[in-house]
Amino acid sequence: MTTHKKRILMVLTSHSDLGNTGEKTGFWIEEFAAPYYVFLDAGIEITLASPLGGQPPIDPNSELENFQTEATRRFDNDESAQQQLASTHTLNDIKADDFDAVFYPGGHGPLWDLVDDKNSIALIETLLSNNKPVAAVCHAGAVLLNAKDTAGQPIVKNKAVTGFSNTEEEAVALTDIVPFLLEDELKKQGGDYQKVSDWASFVIQDGLIITGQNPASSESTAEKLLLAL
Repeated sequence: MTTHKKRILMVLTSHSDLGNTGEKTGFWIEEFAAPYYVFLDAGIEITLASPLGGQPPIDPNSELENFQTEATRRFDNDESAQQQLASTHTLNDIKADDFDAVFYPGGHGPLWDLVDDKNSIALIETLLSNNKPVAAVCHAGAVLLNAKDTAGQPIVKNKAVTGFSNTEEEAVALTDIVPFLLEDELKKQGGDYQKVSDWASFVIQDGLIITGQNPASSESTAEKLLLAL
């Protein structure tokens, strides 16, 4: 008997402006690369999507030498992964039923576009109602804020969740630039927000929702999603 390959959708931000600072943002390359290779090496079929399709913006800071990891270096030498990233599908064209799970890499970009992207919200709501897991790392936890369950309640209500913390935002000096603080908003939606010390790896799974706190958590978040499948 042949089992079909599990299919994971990875959704990236299309937003590149860091507020009105004139600086650039986007997704954090490590938070994409580490999970991508966790899935690839496990034989998962990966599809990439973003609100606008095509090449999503990489946060230039995430390409600095200090933030490089084994996964980012592997990506830098992986032409097929680079081509896949350069031609992401438009979120509008994605059908939730085609996938077993979704993973959202972070970076500051999602705070501006994915947080209230109707296609993303519908995707998350459909997957959860079909008993399929949803994972997000770092700032990508913002994608959960406006999704509701079948009873019309926020999906994070009474759920243990994590995401980039207020103290981490303060450490990168962007508290006054981001449109909102993720930790505060998850709490406002009734989430049981938890965190560990800044920059330490921390992942929580509560039912079908899997969240990681920061870039250090990206690989573990992806591994937890694999286990959930």
